[in-house]
Amino acid sequence: MSFKEIEFKVYDGKPEDFSGAVLIALSEESVKADKAAAFRDIISGLAERKDFTGKKGALTRVPLFNNKVKNIYLLGLGKSEEVNAAVVRDKLAQAFRTIGRQHNNSCLLMLDECVEVKGDVLIEAAELASYKFDKYKSQDEENNNKDEKNFALNEIFVLNKLCDKCSAKGKIFAESQIFTRELANEPGCVINPPVLAEIAAEQAKKFNLECEIWDENKLKAEGCGAILAVGSGSATPPRMIHLIYKPKNKARKKIAFVGKGITFDSGGLDIKPSNFMTTMKGDKTGACDVLGILTGAAKLELEDIEVHGFMAAAENMPSGSAFRPDDIIKARNGKTIEIDNTDAEGRLVLADALCLASELKPDAIIDMATLTGACMVALGRWRAGLFAKAKDDALAEAILSAGKRRGEDFWRLPAEDEHIEEELKSPFADMINSGPRYGGATFAAIFLSQFVDKNISWAHLDIAGVDFMDKETGVYAKGASGFAVRTCLDYLVNL
Repeated sequence: MSFKEIEFKVYDGKPEDFSGAVLIALSEESVKADKAAAFRDIISGLAERKDFTGKKGALTRVPLFNNKVKNIYLLGLGKSEEVNAAVVRDKLAQAFRTIGRQHNNSCLLMLDECVEVKGDVLIEAAELASYKFDKYKSQDEENNNKDEKNFALNEIFVLNKLCDKCSAKGKIFAESQIFTRELANEPGCVINPPVLAEIAAEQAKKFNLECEIWDENKLKAEGCGAILAVGSGSATPPRMIHLIYKPKNKARKKIAFVGKGITFDSGGLDIKPSNFMTTMKGDKTGACDVLGILTGAAKLELEDIEVHGFMAAAENMPSGSAFRPDDIIKARNGKTIEIDNTDAEGRLVLADALCLASELKPDAIIDMATLTGACMVALGRWRAGLFAKAKDDALAEAILSAGKRRGEDFWRLPAEDEHIEEELKSPFADMINSGPRYGGATFAAIFLSQFVDKNISWAHLDIAGVDFMDKETGVYAKGASGFAVRTCLDYLVNL
């Protein structure tokens, strides 16, 4: 794992005497302001020439000579009224990534007076920026750009002490998301369902979690026909993984997370076109998220929240033993499903997992999955879909608020629609697994709702558009994002 822990320290000297790089984050209004401050002459000179105006995301490097300070980096935060924790976190991550790659070992951070953020935001920005998935790249400098590969930043100095509690929380949030990214980035030739189960068992042992793993024989005995059908075409059998975090005190709340863990998705017999099959190693991200959330819950030592995690792992492959269109399968709760499309497999593995989660009678179930292209078409690549019924407004609002605090954007979409519910009907079974083109994301949510106890609050997170980043941006490296991990941990912390 290419990831560096960065130490935060307090600097009590004059900024002009700092030995290292100085990062000054400014709003547009502060760039224009005429007031005494460190390096004000440099800022004013650049502003006068329009070389730096404080535009959001702008980063300008000013090399200095014959000074203790070797480089000044000016970071634009945009208009002051638009500066919030999400903007600060993303733009600082962008700046830290650049500073670290330009051979700076230490950095003094000076924040605009309009910035009011806690230490967890700064910690997240620094540690998430340091991650890069490069374990399979050779170390030959002739073939790799050294500046892009090496991240030299070891320590960041601030002018005021950070809250220890906030800093610890930010570190755990960042580490949990980075662990999830690393797992989701692994290719299908490295991680298949049994291997994912082994990793989960190792993490459970390391963090004192309870862990139960059902193999294909146990799944058959327990009536989990949906996940067995999806995994039937692969040489590696499916696994259902159940992790439990139990607090030391009596639990006030019980929350269950359910994740889709398709370790590779070819589409099955309804095979995907080749260009849609690339990145399908990431179809396990929902399950990886769940593992990251459970380990994060253990590190946070939640006092009175019991947390369950279900990882439904299978590989969807075409073969002579693969499930077929027109097949009728039975989920754990006894409901039958006619297969219309074998590439609508994620909702099938989730069906059995949601049944198991419902049997625990938790206060809430939150599932997460790279489920539908329809959600990506609706919301783009930077926002995830959140589906919840009207009765579960409180749960939906709690998740939306947590996402806002962590800078992960969700948009609520309908989980109820009587017309789409009609399309769920099959003439031969209780339901069909894939419907018409229009309303596909809501169809999938309504399908999943058939396997959740109606008395349990439930939310479905469709992360298909945000699970993989084509390029570095903000806190995200290229590759798996681990989207929703920090949101869900924030939700738990604020229950």
